[in-house]
Amino acid sequence: MNHRICRVLSVEVVAPFTLHLRFDDDAEQRIDFSPVLAGELFGPLRDPAIFNQVRLDPEAHTIVWPNGADFDPATLREWPEHAEAFRTMAQQWAHVTA
Repeated sequence: MNHRICRVLSVEVVAPFTLHLRFDDDAEQRIDFSPVLAGELFGPLRDPAIFNQVRLDPEAHTIVWPNGADFDPATLREWPEHAEAFRTMAQQWAHVTA
C-alpha cells in the first residue's frame, strides 16, 4: 500500500465548518466537515467557536484543533476518496455518544 506523504501549507475557514486547504504539491481542497463532526473527538467541533480555532501543526504538517482533533494530511489531500467512509464512521460515532 502506497501512502502519499503530504503537507498542508495553509488553512482558511471559508464557510461554516468548511476549510480551504493548500498542500505542498499545489493541490487545494475545499472540505465541508459538517457531515463528519460526531463522536467524542470530532463532535465538539460542531461548536463554531471551537471549529474556527483550527490551525496548522508545524511538526505534523496538518490541521489540528485545541481538543486534539486532527486529520492525516494525505487523507485531506485525497478527501473525495475518503469522505464517504468518514461520514459512515461519524454516523456510528453519533450512535455511540448519543
